[in-house]
Amino acid sequence: MNVTILGIKQRFGIIGTSKKLDQAIDIAIQVAGTDLSVLVTGESGSGKEAFPKIIHALSPRKHQDYIAVNCGAIPEGTIDSELFGHEKGAFTGATDTRKGYFEVADGGTIFLDEVGELPLSTQARLLRVLESGEFIKVGSSKVQKTNVRIVAATNVNLPQAIQKNKFREDLYYRLNTIPISVPSLKERREDIHLLFKKFVIDMAEKYHMPPLRLDPEAVERLINYRWPGNIRQLKNIAEQISILESERKITVDLLEKYIPNDIGTHLPIVSRPQENDTYGEKVDAEEFKRERELLYKILFEMRRDVNELKKIVVGLLNDGEESISPEQKEAISRLYSNQGGGKEIILSPSVQFKNTTQSNSYEGSFDQSEEVVEENYSLAEKEKEFIIKALEKYRGKRKNAAKELGISERTLYRKINEYNIDL
Repeated sequence: MNVTILGIKQRFGIIGTSKKLDQAIDIAIQVAGTDLSVLVTGESGSGKEAFPKIIHALSPRKHQDYIAVNCGAIPEGTIDSELFGHEKGAFTGATDTRKGYFEVADGGTIFLDEVGELPLSTQARLLRVLESGEFIKVGSSKVQKTNVRIVAATNVNLPQAIQKNKFREDLYYRLNTIPISVPSLKERREDIHLLFKKFVIDMAEKYHMPPLRLDPEAVERLINYRWPGNIRQLKNIAEQISILESERKITVDLLEKYIPNDIGTHLPIVSRPQENDTYGEKVDAEEFKRERELLYKILFEMRRDVNELKKIVVGLLNDGEESISPEQKEAISRLYSNQGGGKEIILSPSVQFKNTTQSNSYEGSFDQSEEVVEENYSLAEKEKEFIIKALEKYRGKRKNAAKELGISERTLYRKINEYNIDL
């Protein structure tokens, strides 16, 4: 069968010219004719769900059932029944015998999305299916056979889950016979504008409106944003702008209204081996990256405050204190208060500036009673301040606060304990 990458893109509506994307599609094409298990990995929202469809459509099983199962959306107490079926009376509410997905999809393909969320007991059952094609219904003692092709996907780092005893190592190697890595948007920046144009054109056709156009600066901003939600986030923003903006030419200022306030453009990449955190747990690379971005956010805030203060001080030196407005005095006090632990600086009338134009030098005399404020540039204190503000903003809701800070809930919980923050 002569199948090309371009033909697959057209058939399944895949947009992009990235080499990494083409490599992933090429692997899917090559493995489709086999019965080998495939593990698709990639960030949430990167488009992993397209690959099991490609594999099934190009396989000898294409005329049999294809079933997609979101393992993370099924409660732990019912996941075994959903996958393997149950006998009548096996548990409370089991009023009839029920077929599971592995029985229904016999001869076809099952896509197990978010396979990293499966309970350990279910992982053991799944391993048996992969090794021997056998399973037992819940509440039964009869062994049944099934001939199912399994394609799994996850955004969880399974090797790290294995280290934490949350995923079986033997199951990982059975699933990972053929790995397919789906690139995130930040790994295929050349496709971002193409995808955006596709989404706005779709919206224009659906709602009979002129499509949006981005000016060059807006295109650059679109490409340089880090897109943590990947294609799903990009599509949401394209749809929001299409509906809410009457102006069809989008400038960078208009675009900024829809892109979250974020420093995640091309920040330096720092890598390090895993190491134990305060509580003896492994700190993975993704979590380290989130903490690093919080640190950058703190540094940018501090730099902005310092630059603002410099401007005001230059004005004082050039014109004398009498030229400083009440608003500027309040800003000085606020800046020092933010940096100095709540202290205020008092602009005393005894402060005098002598501007010697020829020598371009400044002389000043200060009253001995004036309070000298030492600015606090401790990163730990700034980090604590950010965390407290985020928690106050969302009234103690850690999930929302963690999202605002760009870190995981687990990291936020650790920081709260580390800084003894009272909620």
